[in-house]
Amino acid sequence: MAKFLFTMVPADDLGLPTRMVPIARALADRGHDVAVFNPAPAPAKLIADAGLENLPMPSRPLPPWGVDLGQLSSAWDIEQMFGAMYGDEEYTRAAAAVHLDVVRDYAPDVVVDSFGLLTCLAARILHLPLASVIQGNFHPASEGFVWWAGERPSGLPSAAAVFNKVAAEYGLPPVKRCVDLLAGDLSLIVGTPETDPLPANAGVTYIGPILWQRGNATLPDWVVALRRDQPVIWVYSGNPRYGGNAATPLDSIVVIRTAIAALGDTPVQVVLTTGYQQVPDEIRVLPSNFHHAAYLPGLAMAERCDLMVHHGGHSSVMTGLSVGTPAVIIPTITERESNARRLRATGAGEIVMPADGADGEKRIDVAEFSATVQRVLNEPSYRSSARRVAESMRKLGGVQEAANRIEGLAKGKI
Repeated sequence: MAKFLFTMVPADDLGLPTRMVPIARALADRGHDVAVFNPAPAPAKLIADAGLENLPMPSRPLPPWGVDLGQLSSAWDIEQMFGAMYGDEEYTRAAAAVHLDVVRDYAPDVVVDSFGLLTCLAARILHLPLASVIQGNFHPASEGFVWWAGERPSGLPSAAAVFNKVAAEYGLPPVKRCVDLLAGDLSLIVGTPETDPLPANAGVTYIGPILWQRGNATLPDWVVALRRDQPVIWVYSGNPRYGGNAATPLDSIVVIRTAIAALGDTPVQVVLTTGYQQVPDEIRVLPSNFHHAAYLPGLAMAERCDLMVHHGGHSSVMTGLSVGTPAVIIPTITERESNARRLRATGAGEIVMPADGADGEKRIDVAEFSATVQRVLNEPSYRSSARRVAESMRKLGGVQEAANRIEGLAKGKI
């Protein structure tokens, strides 16, 4: 048996653990030793729900993280995003040491990562096989997030110079781009060539949607009892507020506000979930036709609803497509707009773009959103397109194929 460590950026969102936990659970069920590293509150609940070990954050002190949230939210591609996250040399050096502690102390045979640049670095320092499980626009060969806008602008921020200084201290050669570290010895793409296109020579394996839901998961009785003579709309915001009560460029509270303004007290039934996050205090009372739950089993809820409304996270896109449910997306950062545009290109949904207000809050034209919701609900082509994509996804290997490939990588190590 082998020993696997699943890693990712330890952010307080469910997108990355949603794709990693099913593969980790499958390998654990085969008798392997498996641990996950994401101690952030919401992911920790998902990891615990799967019955997996979640490693704690090492006690090594870290300087303040001076991440540029504006650059992060408007990044052209993953390289610029890393520039916003790891441009500070002092923080990056200290954080690299923390992640090296995690990997070295657990001593896995294989590191399985999704967007955890520092654990990718640690795997190379320790000469460990690396399997990457990523969406297409995270891969080094992708056209980035703003793929529709032409050539990448020159001079965008990159943390490559900082990373190369840190890497040299561990005897590693320099890299031209940080994103190159994400391409593992094995690169598994969550999605299909249609939803996550990459060049034919990218050297990747498409595995389809990977989404966590316990095998015995069921929807609560109140969801099952929702009326059948009115549409059910599932509104998923992800993390509404990343900075407590203060606005940040990453926030998705605009999804909740828009849904309330457009759908409140109308002849639809709205199920609002927030991914184990609290509904912000400013949302004092929900309309009478709204029902809130911190978390619901995603695949079951996507099958029950007639329409999904969400922020454009890749896992949210995959959840709807995998069961043939169309979506209206309010993308809150460029990465999510990239995902949303790919979904719209399949014919399975529409986008309503927010505008940035002077106060830092995002706003939506409520009339445009309402009209878009009605169009996607009432035009059969959206659902038929979503079902077509769902059928194409079933032809890929999914969780078990991912586990098979990662086991194969381990056989070269043990």
